[in-house]
Amino acid sequence: MADKISIRNERVSAGEYIDFLKRTDLGSQYPKERFEERIARLVETVTISLTARNGEGLLVGALFGLTDFAYWLYVTDLGVDRDYERRGIGRSLMKVAHELAGGEKDIAVYLIANENAVPFYEKCGMKKADDVMQYNHIEWTEFTVE
Repeated sequence: MADKISIRNERVSAGEYIDFLKRTDLGSQYPKERFEERIARLVETVTISLTARNGEGLLVGALFGLTDFAYWLYVTDLGVDRDYERRGIGRSLMKVAHELAGGEKDIAVYLIANENAVPFYEKCGMKKADDVMQYNHIEWTEFTVE
């Protein structure tokens, strides 16, 4: 019998999120520099913080986003526990985030997709864009949360 997954608009602790990152492919997207400090800031300050939890309350999916609630939503993080992939959790998180930000008719969604995640986002109706500007003079040391 499949777990019942519930999606909530709730904050998570940095510790719980770091534990979740170990079970997702998101765990390799963050730089090593001041990792724990920056994750703590992330979970405290995003404007949209959605969780997907199984019947036992385990965090099996998360979406963080920044929005002005008028025009745009920037998804900073979207991940699903590897054991829960392909169950519609990521798609549900995207839909709920879009609704919370103001809805499909008013809100444009932007994100930076990991190359392996592009097919997922395309299935969600997103397209690659060439009109995004970037200012990034940060040197990052790659690592994977384990």
